[in-house]
Amino acid sequence: MAGIYIHVPFCKRICSYCDFYKSTLTAIIPEYIPAVKRELELRRTYLQNESIDTVYFGGGTPSLMSSEQIEDIIDRIKSLYPVSDDCEITVEANPDDLTAGYLSELSRTHVNRLSIGIQSFNDRDLQVLNRRHNALQALVSIEQARRAGFRNISIDLIYGIPGMTNDEWYRNLITVPEVEHISAYHLTVEPGTALFRKVREGLLVVPVEDESYAQFFTLRKFAEDRKMIHYEISNLAKEGYYSTHNTAYWQRKKYLGVGPSAHSYDQRSRQWNIRDIREYIEKVNVGFPAYESEELSEADHFNEYLMVSLRTIWGADQDVILGKFGPAFYSRLLKSVSPYLNSGHIIHEGGFYKMTAPGWLISDLILAHLIT
Repeated sequence: MAGIYIHVPFCKRICSYCDFYKSTLTAIIPEYIPAVKRELELRRTYLQNESIDTVYFGGGTPSLMSSEQIEDIIDRIKSLYPVSDDCEITVEANPDDLTAGYLSELSRTHVNRLSIGIQSFNDRDLQVLNRRHNALQALVSIEQARRAGFRNISIDLIYGIPGMTNDEWYRNLITVPEVEHISAYHLTVEPGTALFRKVREGLLVVPVEDESYAQFFTLRKFAEDRKMIHYEISNLAKEGYYSTHNTAYWQRKKYLGVGPSAHSYDQRSRQWNIRDIREYIEKVNVGFPAYESEELSEADHFNEYLMVSLRTIWGADQDVILGKFGPAFYSRLLKSVSPYLNSGHIIHEGGFYKMTAPGWLISDLILAHLIT
């Protein structure tokens, strides 16, 4: 199993919290599509002919592309790679792009999953985040996606927004219509963003730690009430609707990232594309590499395994650690994990080490102690 990620780095407006590579140069999208198709061709051996079970258009704002442009890229993938019959093909979208007409056109492509960037059903939150849609458009976009025939819909939500109380977060959650998947992220104030500058200047105040913790457990209760499985720190799903694409990342499957700033992984090394659209287009069009890479050491592989596996309900398998990394790495883990087993932040169950909900709350701190 392998995946392909297509980065679409175009936005009409830059959100205040976003630190992904993006650009408002939407006029060059017609130049960008052939470059993506060219990179797919240049790197067709990277995944070593493994079956493609997931294709993901992320951004940026992939819904700024027409359905024809999206299908053009999918067709190129299908012509170059062994795509499975049940391949999950996801497109990230902004609510205000999802008109009835656009959704009708998109439903006639091979796209079978939508990831809608709602972020909040509260207009004040959306203004803080500098989103270009409002709460009503968010609700309408989900309804119209259903009418267009989409049966696998994920939405993004953000909590820990400046000014957000736990009660407001709860009202956000109970507003969510029936969807198959929810990605709910605690807001991270990234250096260099407009949000960071406002927080630094005292114009916005982020919630205190206790409030953030309360919002996380409100999310947990919501998942239980909706009979959704909280299968990863930031992801909830109905049974059978886990994100194939993200799960492949957490299980360290191979994936190819296409487009400026996209990352790739072949289980030996990591690669990352240059972070400049025009330079990317120029290099790819003449057949030059548009990426850098690094070989991963055994310690790198071990650390990555812990970092991704402990984010999930499945946890880290002691048999995998012993078989793949050996007794020395397992011995180190036993020493470093002991305090968290005693505190209840990690449990050892059926041969797997798993973080509990309180462990997920401080996962960054725990992982900093566990990695070698």
